[in-house]
Amino acid sequence: MNRGGVQLTLQTSSLVIGFMVWVILSSLMPFISKDIPLTASQISWVTAVPVILGSILRVPIGFWTNSLGARYLFFISFLILLLPVYFISIADSMMGLILGGLLLGIGGAVFSIGVTSLPKYYPKEKHGFVNGIYGAGNLGTALTSFAAPVLADKFGWRTTILLYIILLALFALLNFIFGDRNEPKVKKPFFKQIKSVYKSQKLWFLSLFYFICFGSFVAFTVYLPNFLVNHFGLEAVDAGMRTAGFIVLATILRPVGGWLGDKFNPYKILVLVFAGLTVSGILLSFTPSLVIYTVGCLSVAVCSGIGNGTIFKLVPMYFSNQAGIVNGIVAMMGGLGGFFPPLILTTLFNFTGHYAIGFMALSQFSLASLILVFWMYHQDKLFVADNVIEHTETGVMLTNIDGVIVRVNKAFTNVTGYTPDEVIGETPKKLQSGKHGKDFYEKMFASIKDKGFWKGEVWNKRKDGEIYHQWLTISPVKNEVGDTQYYAGLFTVLPNEND
Repeated sequence: MNRGGVQLTLQTSSLVIGFMVWVILSSLMPFISKDIPLTASQISWVTAVPVILGSILRVPIGFWTNSLGARYLFFISFLILLLPVYFISIADSMMGLILGGLLLGIGGAVFSIGVTSLPKYYPKEKHGFVNGIYGAGNLGTALTSFAAPVLADKFGWRTTILLYIILLALFALLNFIFGDRNEPKVKKPFFKQIKSVYKSQKLWFLSLFYFICFGSFVAFTVYLPNFLVNHFGLEAVDAGMRTAGFIVLATILRPVGGWLGDKFNPYKILVLVFAGLTVSGILLSFTPSLVIYTVGCLSVAVCSGIGNGTIFKLVPMYFSNQAGIVNGIVAMMGGLGGFFPPLILTTLFNFTGHYAIGFMALSQFSLASLILVFWMYHQDKLFVADNVIEHTETGVMLTNIDGVIVRVNKAFTNVTGYTPDEVIGETPKKLQSGKHGKDFYEKMFASIKDKGFWKGEVWNKRKDGEIYHQWLTISPVKNEVGDTQYYAGLFTVLPNEND
């Protein structure tokens, strides 16, 4: 196995362990609440608190990964996690659970390590799939959701939590031994990187998308076990297994989302993702039966899983030089997206007696994201077209149907000497050399009308009065219904006959 393969395996396995630890409290809450009396609001806070540090720390951890390497970050993170895991196992109050849960968030923060480190080992066309495989480390939440209640039912929740110390110590050692000591490092000042990206619209739009997709994944992971027990009356082990099913489905589809992002336009995939989440939120808002509720939850799992993989295809595509800090910011927003929903749902339930408004909010946020994806897709196409026009060595002049110049590119200025301000609003007559008669131009536009284009040799005049020889192609630019809106002239300079 090559170096990239070794690191992909090691880091994905490490993420599994980190996520297993991250959701200990939510997975075992039906057992913990029997020993430590907690209200519904207190339970929501205890299970949501690990998400706080797990989200905020993703920014500096992404930055440190670029400068220090994944080996060092995983090793230190797992050693630190030993403390809160032990502390929670002996906690006997809500405050003890919250204090331990806060540091437990490091288990979720390690996500930023792999999405920053692993793309260094693979070409860009594989980044979506590789980050999708790494993101499948979400499976750790499923393992804890499924196994922890079973173990707690047999050995007690405190003993179950202590078992995680063994896993943490083992993977700290594995990263120390097999982590890549020679990982390429990127050492740039933290605030300099922040300054270079914080004004980017794409950064904040991608953060919003991940806030919805990963946030819904985390929120349902944290919220489902206790909700299924209290709202539908399921046994704790049954609720854990159903939650594990939700997590497994979302996790399996994350690499699929990354692969789809590699093969197709990622924005088209996100259109389907947010359309699905919009419909799912509406379905869940009607407080349906367990069967319909299950369909709604599984639909959220499918959409969030594919969306999570697709979004991290876009990050390195737009921010290759600031991948560490941007991965951290986007990942942080995703984690925070999982912090608020359980608290909001519980608060709304206390006021209204149902969860409809909370689920409808998911639908509306998803609908807003769907609109933004459409907008970004068209902006991206315009950006590409604009860059092609500006950076081509061919001179470009665009006129409206009345023959008034509306745009020229840099090559046009280099050849003619005219700046955009000097020709926009004028007509191409400004460039005429006087060597061609009226019949020449009449035949030119007759050809455009009959054939759809004209091409040939033309003598034009530069700003300084010099006559030059060019090869010119003129084509109409039509709108969606086939009406001509512009005429595009593309030209290259030919040697003068006396050269």
